[in-house]
Amino acid sequence: MKARDDMILQYAPTIKHLALRISMRLPSHIDVDDLINAGVIGLMDAIEKFDPDKGVRFETYAEFRIRGAILDELRAQDWVSRSVRQKANQLSRTYTELEQKLGRAATDDEVMQNLGLDEDSYYRLLDRVRSISLVNWDEITGREKLDGSGSSETASDYHKGSDLFKDLNLRRVRQVLQNAIEGLPEKERIVVSLYYYADLNMKEIGEVLAITESRISQIHTKAVLRLRGKLLNFFS
Repeated sequence: MKARDDMILQYAPTIKHLALRISMRLPSHIDVDDLINAGVIGLMDAIEKFDPDKGVRFETYAEFRIRGAILDELRAQDWVSRSVRQKANQLSRTYTELEQKLGRAATDDEVMQNLGLDEDSYYRLLDRVRSISLVNWDEITGREKLDGSGSSETASDYHKGSDLFKDLNLRRVRQVLQNAIEGLPEKERIVVSLYYYADLNMKEIGEVLAITESRISQIHTKAVLRLRGKLLNFFS
């Protein structure tokens, strides 16, 4: 029991960091303390299930379980309303349809014209749907992926008889996403790179690009909506 309590204290800053990072993209009524509590449960689950013989660092596995527990808590709260989901899907489809037609990334003006929105209405819509941009990025982008038992799903594991179809499908999704990221407008591509790969927050990215934090958030939302559209089209 003492060892577990010591582990919780040791990883408390990690839990808080992940909860705060995720909460930045959520509506204000979401209680960060609920996310932190869920993260603690995820850490306890990691302590119980971790198997050092699997060749995975505990830090990696713990972070995976903490983030997963926080996302599970959000799903349980059903924090994204149906209307917001519908609007996000509409925007994603609009981006995809226009870009298929134009053969390039659609501009804000083209999206606004297609939707019949003025500039103020368009940016209010982006602000409203920004919470839908919460995605399990680690899994999609190919950072170390772990299953529920704590094992690392590597190529060699699949050659030993694991689910080859699942691995192939995940590789295809990653390739679709990689191609989609490369096709993003330059500023959106930079924001995605700095946020997901350089691990900068919105404020820090704003300082790098000399743009306000709220504007960075809108650029990030547009990028994710474009990427969601590509993935929705892939799975349809």
